Amino acid sequence: MSAELDDWHARHGYVSRPRLHDYAQKYADYFVMTRRDGILQLRMHTDGGPARFDFATHNAWAQAWQEIGNDPENEVLILTGTGEEWLAPDPDPAAGATTLIQQTRLADFRYEHTYYDAIKLLENFVFGIDIPTIAALNGPSTSHTEFALLCDITLAAPTATIVDPHLLAGVAPGDGQQLTLQHLVGTKRAAYHLYTGAPITAPEALELGLVNEVVPADELLSRAWEIAESIMARPRAARRLTHAITQRPWKRALVHDLGFGVAHEMFGISADRLF
Repeated sequence: MSAELDDWHARHGYVSRPRLHDYAQKYADYFVMTRRDGILQLRMHTDGGPARFDFATHNAWAQAWQEIGNDPENEVLILTGTGEEWLAPDPDPAAGATTLIQQTRLADFRYEHTYYDAIKLLENFVFGIDIPTIAALNGPSTSHTEFALLCDITLAAPTATIVDPHLLAGVAPGDGQQLTLQHLVGTKRAAYHLYTGAPITAPEALELGLVNEVVPADELLSRAWEIAESIMARPRAARRLTHAITQRPWKRALVHDLGFGVAHEMFGISADRLF
């Protein structure tokens, strides 16, 4: 954003917007944030290693998208993981499942941290970030590759996989990954992967149109930055409005189908485990 516009905001009493030095520290347990020349790189992590997804992450990411999207100094977003995995498996899945069952017995928890956070996790990413987005899918994942697929451009390392494991864990697939699969690979192919949990490899993902390029792992981030720098060479309004155009189908899909999917997933958990 130009200094002139920033000064104009200050002179006319605009409310201050989020600043990187504040929210980078606020979300430091979940992301390493680096910004250069308007390009913000978010590297997901847990304790410095590959990120693991849990209820705290569920809540934090949804809030982080809002602050990132509301910072006018962010012009292009690169989203990636740490090490050789996009998301790492839960080190104690049995304990995690037990916690889930215990917590979903609480009515407030069921709304705040399952239904509401699941909705906002995707809504805030798609509706709250108004700049071009690039995903660098750095390796295999246990889940939640939908964020990579929701980005405008998706690059993948050769080892990357895309999977929806919900039904294998006894849960209806409704919180986002199923939506991206249905829209990108079609109803029939998506149904197969939702029922079997079969991972889609990087070469298959390229052939199916889930990713734009498969790039050697050691070149993945440099390629993401190369594309981001090319985007930054275009006029500010034009690149932001291009993002609005490319995200329009996802906004429509979320309005139509996200709440339906999440509600069915949550009801399935309640019906099978609580009654």
